[in-house]
Amino acid sequence: MRPQGQEEFDGHTAYDNVLTGELDSGPGSGPSPDTDSQGQGVPKDPLLFIQLNELLGWPQVLEWRETGRWVLFEEKLEVGGGRWSAPHVPTLALPSLQKLRSLLAEGLVLLDCPAQSLLELVEQVTRVESLSPELRGQLQSLLLQRPQHLIRTTGTRPCRGSAHPRESSHDEEAPLKEQRQNALRHKLPPGAEAGAVLAGELGFLAQPLGAFVRLRDPVVLGSLTEVPLPSRFFCLLLGPPTLGRSYHEMGRAMAVLLSDPQFQWSVRRASNLHDLLAALDAFLEEVTVLPPGRWDPTSRIPPPKCLPSPHKRLPLQTQEVKDSSAPRRARAEDRHGHPQHTPSPELQRTGRLFGGLVQDVRRKASWYPSDFLDALHPQCFSAVLYIYLATITNAITFGGLLGEATDGAQGVLESFLGTAVAGAAFCLMAGQPLTILSSTGPVLVFERLLFNFSRDYSLDYLPFRLWVGIWVATFCLVLVATEASVLVRYFTRFTEEGFCALISLIFIYDAVGKMLSLTRAYPIQRPGSPAYGCFCQYPDPGGNESQWTRTKPEDRDGILSMDLGLVNASLLPPPECVRRGGHPRGPSCHTVPDIALFSLLLFLTSFLFAMALKHVKTSRFFPSVVRKVLSDFSSVLAILLGCGLDAFLGLATPKLMVPREFKPTLPGRDWLVSSFGTNPWWLSVAAALPALLLSILIFMDQQITAVILNRAEYRLRKGAGFHLDFFCVALLMLLTSALGLPWYVSATVISLAHMDSLRRESRACAPGEPPSFLGIREQRLTGLVVFILTGISIFLAPILKLLGLVGVRKALEWVFSPQELLWLDELMPEKERSTPEKGLEPECSFSGSESEESELMYQPKAPEINISVN
Repeated sequence: MRPQGQEEFDGHTAYDNVLTGELDSGPGSGPSPDTDSQGQGVPKDPLLFIQLNELLGWPQVLEWRETGRWVLFEEKLEVGGGRWSAPHVPTLALPSLQKLRSLLAEGLVLLDCPAQSLLELVEQVTRVESLSPELRGQLQSLLLQRPQHLIRTTGTRPCRGSAHPRESSHDEEAPLKEQRQNALRHKLPPGAEAGAVLAGELGFLAQPLGAFVRLRDPVVLGSLTEVPLPSRFFCLLLGPPTLGRSYHEMGRAMAVLLSDPQFQWSVRRASNLHDLLAALDAFLEEVTVLPPGRWDPTSRIPPPKCLPSPHKRLPLQTQEVKDSSAPRRARAEDRHGHPQHTPSPELQRTGRLFGGLVQDVRRKASWYPSDFLDALHPQCFSAVLYIYLATITNAITFGGLLGEATDGAQGVLESFLGTAVAGAAFCLMAGQPLTILSSTGPVLVFERLLFNFSRDYSLDYLPFRLWVGIWVATFCLVLVATEASVLVRYFTRFTEEGFCALISLIFIYDAVGKMLSLTRAYPIQRPGSPAYGCFCQYPDPGGNESQWTRTKPEDRDGILSMDLGLVNASLLPPPECVRRGGHPRGPSCHTVPDIALFSLLLFLTSFLFAMALKHVKTSRFFPSVVRKVLSDFSSVLAILLGCGLDAFLGLATPKLMVPREFKPTLPGRDWLVSSFGTNPWWLSVAAALPALLLSILIFMDQQITAVILNRAEYRLRKGAGFHLDFFCVALLMLLTSALGLPWYVSATVISLAHMDSLRRESRACAPGEPPSFLGIREQRLTGLVVFILTGISIFLAPILKLLGLVGVRKALEWVFSPQELLWLDELMPEKERSTPEKGLEPECSFSGSESEESELMYQPKAPEINISVN
C-alpha cells in the first residue's frame, strides 16, 4: 500500500480507483456503491509486476532468460535482444489457456505458502511424488540458477545479468546491484509486489510439471525478477519437449491472467484449487476470440487512451458487497430516485450575518503558510511564464478594446495597472488564489453601454462610473453578508458548461474577428498576382513632417506615395497607401509583404506548434522529463516561435504598443476620479439602477467561474472560499472605480489554464499507462508573481528595449554576413568615408542620392516595445 507522504509516486490505475470506490464525484455526493457506511470498501490490492522467465538452450547449456514482463500491458523482449518492445495489449491463443487450466488442475497448488527464501520455495515446489530423488536434485539446481535479465540502469546502457548454476547463500539471495539501479523500479509505486512465471521444456521430464504458489508473506527472492520487489506469486510450468512453443504460450497466458485485475483480486482471496479454477473460468467467459485469417497475429494492439469502466466486470465478491449496500443507497435517494447531494462545508448556510465569510477566513488561515511553501517547485516557474504571457496579452487586448469603447477615457495603461493591482491583492487575500482576475467580455459590453449612455446625455463618464462602482460594491457586500453565495450549489453542470462555452466562443470570435479585420484592411493577394505589393517614397513638399500622401493618378500613374521620413521596418503604412499587384515606378520604390497572409500564417503556426508540443507528453519520443518540459512550456515556446519568425523575417505585421509613460490615458485627468465632475448630485442616486444590473452580472460571472474551478474532479485539498472571493471582488470594485481602472472578476479561461499548468501527476506509472492525476499544486505565489511582473512591465518597457536589442544585434552576427548586416547598421557619413570598403556595399540600391537613402533607411526611433497580436 502507498505510505504516507508518497503522493508523487502514486501508481494506482483506473481499475484501482473503481475497486476502492475512489472515483471522483460531485460535491456532496453520497457514498460510492463500493463503500459501506463506515467508508470501508473493497480492499485495495498492491500493484503487481509479473515477469516471465523462459528456460532456453535444451539440450545444450540450459539458462533462464527473461522474455516478457507485465504490469498493465505486455512488453516483449525483441528478437535479437537489446531492447524491450513498446507496451501493448496482449493476445493469447485459446488452446494455451485450456492447456494451462488442465496443467493447474493436475499440478501442485500451494496457497499461503510460508517460504521465506527462494531455496525454501524451490524445496516446496519440487516435493512431488512423481519426481525421483535424482530428478528432484537436478530440478532444484536448475531452479536455483540465476536468470538472465535485460536491465536498463539509470544513466547507463542496458546490461545483462550473468547466468550460471549456483548454490543458495545469504549473499546470493540479496538483490544484485543492477536490480537496485533498474530504471523500471522508479515507475512502480511503493508497496508493489512481484509475480514470477517460469516456463520451459526439459528433456529429462517424462510428464508435465505444474505448480502455482501464493506466498503467505511476500519476500524478495534474490535475482529471480529484474526488479527487487517482494514476490507474492510463483508459477512453474515445465514439461517434455513438444512441437511449437506451447510452454512459452502457457507461461504468457499465466502472466496475462495475473495482470488482469479481476483474476488477481480473486486469486489473492482463493482458499483452494476450486477457487483458482473458478477465477480462470470467469476470465475465459469474458475472452473475445478473433477468427483466424481475419487479422495478423504478429500485430500489436497499442494501449487504449481510456480503459473501459471495470464496474462492468467486477468479480462475484465485489458484487456481493455492492448488493449489501443497496438498502443504504436506496435510503440516500429521494422519492424521484435521484441521489441526495450533501452540500460541501463551504456552501452550508450558517444563519449568521457574514457567517460564511468568517468561516472562509478561518478555514483558509490554517493553509496560509503552506500557500507560499508549496510554490517552491520548478513547475511553478513554468506556470508563471505561461500565465504572465497570457495575462499581459489579455491586458493589452482588453485595454485596446476598452479604449475604443470609451473613446480614450481608459486604455492599455489602465488595463495594465488595474490588472497588476487587483490581481496581486486578490492573490494575497482571496480564498481561492488560483483564480486569475481579468476584464471579461460581459463586463466590457456593460462598459460600452454605460459610456454610450453618458455620451448621449452629455454626462461626465468617469464620475458617473465611480458611483456605479460604489453601488455595485455595496450590493456585493450585502450579498456577502446574507450568504448569497450558497446559491451556487444549485448551479448544475449544464449551467457551468454553457457558461464555459460562451466564454470560449467569445475568445474564438475575437481571434477570428481580428484576422478577418486584417484581411479587410490588407486584402490577400489574388492568384496570379505578385506576392508583394509596392509603394514609393517621395519627399513631402509641404515640410519636414512625416506623413503618408496619395499621389494623383495623372501624376504618378496611380502609384501611392509616402514621405521619406516614415520609412522604418517596424512602421506599417495605412492600407490605402499600398498598391497591390503593381510595379514600382518613380524614385525610391520599396515592396511591402502580404500582411494579412503572413499574419494568418503566424497565427496558424503558433497554434499548431502549441498543440503539437502539448501532445508530446503522451508520445514515444524523448525521455519523460523532456516530454514533460516541452508540454508544460508549449504555449510559451509557441509564442516565442511566432514572435521569433516575425522578427527574423522582418515582417511588417500589426503590433500593439506598450505605453512608456505612467499617466492616465485621458489627458488632463488625475488618477483619483472626481466625485461629481460636471454631473448633478442626484446622478449618484440614479446610478443605483445600472449598478443593480451590473451586480447581478458580476455575481453570475464570478460565482460560476468559482464553481468551475472548485470542482471535485480537480482534487483540491485546501477547499474553496466563495464568500471570501466575492468579498475581495467587492472591495476591488470600489478601488478600481475610484482610480478609473477597469472592473475585474474571475476569468474562466485564464484561470483554468493556470490550474492546468499546476497539475500534479504521478511519476510512477506502469509502462503504457498515462500518468495518473493527483491534484493541483495549490499556492498563492504564482499568481502574485504574475501580477507583480505585469505591473513592472509598465516601467521596464524602455529598458527592455536599450538592453534587449544589443543582445539581439550580436546574435545576428552568427546568422548573417557583414554585407547583409550593413543594411541594419548605420552607414558612415559620406565625408568621413573616403574610400568604401570593397565587398561591404549593398548588392543593390534604390534610385536617388546616397545621402537621401541613408536618411531614409536609418532614421532613429523612440524606444518602445512591439508585441505581436498573433
